[in-house]
Amino acid sequence: MTGPIPARCCPACDAEQDIGDREPIWPVGWRCPTCAQPVAARDGIPMFAPELADTISGMDPRGFEALAKVEAEHFWFVARNDLLVGLANRFFPEARRFLEVGCGNGVVLRAFAQSRQWQRLVGSELHPSGLAFARTRLPDVEFVQMDARHIPARNAFDLTGAFDVIEHIADDEGVLRGMRAATVDGGGIIVAVPQHPWLWSRADEIAYHERRYRRGELEEKMRRNGFEVLFSSSYTSLLLPLMVASRLKGRGKTSDEEVEREFTLDPRVNGLFTAVLRAEVRMTLAGLRWPAGGSRVVVGRAI
Repeated sequence: MTGPIPARCCPACDAEQDIGDREPIWPVGWRCPTCAQPVAARDGIPMFAPELADTISGMDPRGFEALAKVEAEHFWFVARNDLLVGLANRFFPEARRFLEVGCGNGVVLRAFAQSRQWQRLVGSELHPSGLAFARTRLPDVEFVQMDARHIPARNAFDLTGAFDVIEHIADDEGVLRGMRAATVDGGGIIVAVPQHPWLWSRADEIAYHERRYRRGELEEKMRRNGFEVLFSSSYTSLLLPLMVASRLKGRGKTSDEEVEREFTLDPRVNGLFTAVLRAEVRMTLAGLRWPAGGSRVVVGRAI
């Protein structure tokens, strides 16, 4: 894709500096040439929001370790990776510069890394504890600690993604505006969020969700912030009846055991659910759209 020269931005004065094709977006030790403001670093990772690092902001960072143990094989993550990579390949096959906002442990970023040759692959996360796991999975990927509401880049990516991230943030439209600024005109965005407020349960509270999205809500917010919607569908539709039963059963309980049990399934059950959701993903990528489901995935183009 062609367009304006990509630039990194100073978080202090907002001055822009052009980025070469092969240099990192945010090199360690970078200092703004306009105001001389340095960017902090920890363990070789630039820190744009060090005051929020590993605080309970959007989620409890202690959860990364538990997720790292299950997400590589858990049915929900495995099939979701198939869907996200499939959508990127369908709508933006020429994209070569990708930013994942809120990459966590890097499980999705690894799937994207394996899907094609990238010129630039960047993962951002508020919590360095998540990036510690991500770096072990992807030692050659560029990582940066930042607040997703303030992405210090302009026209730097052909494709940006936020996968079950913006529901943790009160100002979700601030994240979408930042993603639009970082994406070239004609570039893409893929966003996944939990769906249906009536499914709200203890699981959402444990995850520090701000909301579950109404049908059409994410699409409206994306249009309002510079994106044309190309695709929208529910995800986890075939398993929605089981999800509803689980949520109803858990309501009113003070224990977190039911929530924890969802991540420690019997391998045979996990295998069955994986097969069901992979079948759902194949039908989705073939053109079927699901009106209801535990999540919604929306693809947009920057306009």
